[in-house]
Amino acid sequence: MGEASYREMWEKLDLDLSAHDALLEVLGKFYGDIYMSQQGRLQGMEYLDFVLSEVHGLRIKELQDAKAEGRKIVGTFCVFVPEELTLAAEAVHVGLCSGADAGTEQAEKLVPRNTCALIKSFIGFKLAKLCPYTESCDLIVGETTCDGKKKAYEAFAEHAPMYVMEVPQQKRDADRALFKAEVLRYKDEMEKLTGKTITAETLKKSIKTVNDRRRVLQRLSKLRSANPAPISGRDALLINQVGFYDDPIRFTGAINALCDQIEQRIAAGEGVAPANTPRLLLAGCPMAVPNWKLPYVVESAGAVIVGEESCIGERNTRDLVDESGETLDDMIDAIVDRYMRIDCACFTPNEERTDNVVSMAKAQHADGVIQYSLMFCQPYEHESIKVGKTLESEEIPALSISTDYSMEDVEQLKTRVEAFVEMLK
Repeated sequence: MGEASYREMWEKLDLDLSAHDALLEVLGKFYGDIYMSQQGRLQGMEYLDFVLSEVHGLRIKELQDAKAEGRKIVGTFCVFVPEELTLAAEAVHVGLCSGADAGTEQAEKLVPRNTCALIKSFIGFKLAKLCPYTESCDLIVGETTCDGKKKAYEAFAEHAPMYVMEVPQQKRDADRALFKAEVLRYKDEMEKLTGKTITAETLKKSIKTVNDRRRVLQRLSKLRSANPAPISGRDALLINQVGFYDDPIRFTGAINALCDQIEQRIAAGEGVAPANTPRLLLAGCPMAVPNWKLPYVVESAGAVIVGEESCIGERNTRDLVDESGETLDDMIDAIVDRYMRIDCACFTPNEERTDNVVSMAKAQHADGVIQYSLMFCQPYEHESIKVGKTLESEEIPALSISTDYSMEDVEQLKTRVEAFVEMLK
């Protein structure tokens, strides 16, 4: 499919074509500087490069083809939305645009200026008509993981078809019951949207599909514990990001093939950086495409990132849904149990996350942890204090960084990260 056909497709989606052209041009240069300039990349990364180059092109065409076949497109912002139910209803489940400053001026007419960059970004992408995913969606599913999102969805609903899931803030029996009720409500909503009945057979199949993607990302995570590190943190982050957009079965196959190459590299004693390179774990807020600023700064400072304790990282892949259930009720319970194990900072208390950061740092043989939070993201900024104290007690060096999607603080970040990396050497 050529550029002219894409433009016709984007025009039908009512994108602002000139602004969209400018966005793609900036992203293309950004991607080239940050990803294509890396030395020693694995051959399998060509698949990821292709997917990213077509993320507003071929993948959107696939979504339009699915719609033409009668399937519905469901867009989400959060790992709490159970993809298993979306797929079981024969709908397509995709992530939405955020991760970059876009339409900020328009967004600040709907939400306060001191709102986190992620929220302003997804609203800005919509108002500036820059996101073909949002425009392809038959339904957009939000969730109540923070006050900023909750209130933003009220304003967003005036511009897009919204559905909001309640996510509990504690993990008592009553909270599990609440979340189960929400999962059942989401099941009903999917059946209503698609006109398809979710059966034990379709749900069992979709549970395996989503688990398979989690399994391959778990495989990748374990391989990154090797020394020397076999893959850069930038490439590993890109893999996790693409997992939210690509077809899950195709993605799983491609990443399994990439993991085969990584195993060969490890067996040969080869790495993307020398064996004594400082190894860092990133922990905190999610990094949506194209939020690559901090990983680029870190790896340009002479360190290598060996794990992401994040929703776009291990928080999304750590736990599987139990596949042993045979009835619909069993499987719904298994989904509820799995999602209630997510250690999002929205929960209180949340000792699980602190324990997981320490455990992951040790498993990945990290020399230090960089805690990353978006400015005005209160849940993760609050937790950075507690997690920092625990890391100190475990004698794991840590650096806490709060930033946004702009490039204004890059030099300041470089100075702080370079000093931290130098201390670890």
